[in-house]
Amino acid sequence: MCQLSFNQLALNSALLHNLQSLNYTQMTEIQAQSLPPILAGKDVIAQGKTGSGKTAAFALGLLQKLNVKRFRIQSLILCPTRELADQVSTEIRRLARGIHNIKVLTLCGGVPFGPQIGSLEHGAHIIVGTPGRIQDHLRKQTLNLDNVTTLVLDEADRMLDMGFVDAIEDIIEQTPKSRQTLLFSATFPSQIQNISQHILNEPIFIKVDAMHDNNTISQYFYKISNNEQRMIALRLLLLQYQPTSSVVFCNTKREVQEVADELNNRGFSALALHGDLDQKDRDQALIRFANHSCCILVATDVAARGLDIENLSAVFNYNLAHDQEVHVHRIGRTGRAGSKGMAFSFYSTKDEHRIHLLEDILERNIQAQDLPDASVLERQPLQSLMITLRIEGGKKQKIRPGDIVGALTGDDGISGDEVGKIQISPNWAYVAVQRQCIKKAFSKLSTGLLKGRKYRVMVVRG
Repeated sequence: MCQLSFNQLALNSALLHNLQSLNYTQMTEIQAQSLPPILAGKDVIAQGKTGSGKTAAFALGLLQKLNVKRFRIQSLILCPTRELADQVSTEIRRLARGIHNIKVLTLCGGVPFGPQIGSLEHGAHIIVGTPGRIQDHLRKQTLNLDNVTTLVLDEADRMLDMGFVDAIEDIIEQTPKSRQTLLFSATFPSQIQNISQHILNEPIFIKVDAMHDNNTISQYFYKISNNEQRMIALRLLLLQYQPTSSVVFCNTKREVQEVADELNNRGFSALALHGDLDQKDRDQALIRFANHSCCILVATDVAARGLDIENLSAVFNYNLAHDQEVHVHRIGRTGRAGSKGMAFSFYSTKDEHRIHLLEDILERNIQAQDLPDASVLERQPLQSLMITLRIEGGKKQKIRPGDIVGALTGDDGISGDEVGKIQISPNWAYVAVQRQCIKKAFSKLSTGLLKGRKYRVMVVRG
């Protein structure tokens, strides 16, 4: 890990002071390598895994050159999913806390178009969005990119996987040729190389080692003969190790749904995350998984991109990834921040060539391991610690986390230790409570008052 300090960069004092307040002192490797050329105005291609600190790298670059007094859209960041766009916007706002009057606007699909038009009419400095919705605004002439000085393509490989190449090229055509372009990607397939040749100007290429510390992530491989055995293997390992939070990666949307349904039928706590879900169901799945109201998330790579879950115990590769760098990216979601993690991968005879490629990148011989004894199937699946309640009121009704905690822990209520994560959006709020007190918590919220009035409350289940 590089030990360079943010203080060694030519950042303005407001940014440096805020970084210090956030305990951002030492740069990560991708920040140390990419920030100097970004601050020098160079185009950059940076390859690094999720959690490497890339968001802060490009965010600090665009905030440093931003002219707050010039109320025009000066930076555009394209992301593959709404979830990632929301995370990027949140991080930019955190990093910009020391600079007054910066406006960051998120433009994504899955939400009404009208309010976004109203927000654009009030102006913004930084736009973060998904290619489809940005293209919609450009088509309707509700968005003008003539003043963009910095364009960022975040998770570029996933955007191309999702079929956004034409939309991206159309958007880029409507930005100034003199802009700075920053491309961040976990993997670097040939399609990225092709598109980078005509949208970047003499870019600096940076690659941060994608390997993970074998001391923090234990990898296990199992040879599977058919799909029936694949599901049995997954159940055996879930029952043997009882991970409190795990992601199961499948290669198709159909298989994601089938695996999640089968796990639920077998008594496990599982949710599906794939591109065919509507936005409400996607949001609820991510909220429930993040607040530990569900133990298992079954997902495709595209749907899981941008997923930032703390303390992920295990990753399961139900199918091997088509690309070995994607494999490394998948397992890098566990074993973070010094914690221990496990990665279990299933493969068949037809995957032997992928195993050989993985041996090269992992620099180890891969031996098929024995599955737990079949008697393990008699154990009871682990149930989630928390259950989620949905309140039909949010920021527009001036509801704050403290109001919800107060309503739950008031007279004859539950204790504060039994209240988990709270997430509030404009028109609704979600709160996780420990499983054993769900009846009392539901009663307190549904019969009591929030901000002087009653709100409809429901238990969110699969």
